[in-house]
Amino acid sequence: MTKHCYFSQNNIKHVDYKDTELIKKFLNPHARLLSRKKTGVAAKNQRKLALAVKRARFMALLPFIAQ
Repeated sequence: MTKHCYFSQNNIKHVDYKDTELIKKFLNPHARLLSRKKTGVAAKNQRKLALAVKRARFMALLPFIAQ
């Protein structure tokens, strides 16, 4: 079973840090980024996603740690 990249399937070129609903799909309940093995995201898009998560956390749109 191979997982396909969510961003490539939905033709998403840019991962926006303001789109918190999309980013939350790739976070676990503790607000940590899920691995590529679990999500099936391509390496290039995983890097974009990580950068978007970091920016969203800095702008207080996402928590650093969820309780």
